Amino acid sequence: MKARHLPSTTTLQCFEAAARHLSFTRAADELSITQSAISKQVAQLEDYLQHKLFRRLRRTLVLTPEGSLYLTEVRKILAHLEMSANAIMTYSGHGDVLKVATLPTFGTRWLSLQLPAFFEAHPGITLHLSDRVETFDLENEGIDVAIFHGHGSWPNLECHKLFEEEVMAVGAPGYLARQRIDSPADLANCRLLHLSTRPDAWHRWFDEQGIRTDRSYHGIRFETFQTLIRTVMAGGGLALIPRFMIDHELEAGALVPAWPTLLRGPNAYYLVYPEHLGELAKVRQFVDHLKGCAAPQAPPE
Repeated sequence: MKARHLPSTTTLQCFEAAARHLSFTRAADELSITQSAISKQVAQLEDYLQHKLFRRLRRTLVLTPEGSLYLTEVRKILAHLEMSANAIMTYSGHGDVLKVATLPTFGTRWLSLQLPAFFEAHPGITLHLSDRVETFDLENEGIDVAIFHGHGSWPNLECHKLFEEEVMAVGAPGYLARQRIDSPADLANCRLLHLSTRPDAWHRWFDEQGIRTDRSYHGIRFETFQTLIRTVMAGGGLALIPRFMIDHELEAGALVPAWPTLLRGPNAYYLVYPEHLGELAKVRQFVDHLKGCAAPQAPPE
């Protein structure tokens, strides 16, 4: 489709305002134009789409099914345009922007602690951070650098290992006081909580100790460690959590080990970026900074 045939931003704004107010008059007042101008823009849009977007029900203006569907898409488009404009307006023009994606709880529990030193060392680099729960295509989403958890090999990406993790079974003191745990097998009788991206974690924990149970895959699942940790602290059950994420809670006594065994997982945390971005100074500087921060974090062999 040629760009000159697309509806204008003005047309989309007129349609969105009319659909939100269900009134051409109120839409015109909001946009400081005439009611006839709103009517004309909507008519042109309907002619372009070959579908009616509004209809009159008695004296009330209502959206047609096609209008409701189109409104959802138009709002996404306008929101994206506004976000893009804001990004440019807030860009100082005096440095580079580095777009970074991180796992949510990794970002709050580890990455955020390493950023102030990076800001001080590289004031000319502006970071734009976002959260991702799973691996994704960096180039399709316009991300320069991401933090993945996994095996360390992804197509067309340079991968730098940050550190492995030691996972421990933990619970709230009050919850554990109500359980009878004399052996690791007794944990299977507790309420086991799971991270949705690591559905086999409890199975591996029991298997590592030679325990067979049909309960290792049963239980409530959470999308992020942050919500999982908070639920465990509230007495919701037991969970397997990377130790570095809960050092503070362990020291404060808000969480306690349900059993002392630490499990070294098969995966690790990696800094990844598209291969062709490896020569960019902003990427190298960010990667080097985090690798230096991660060195003391690595569990002993």
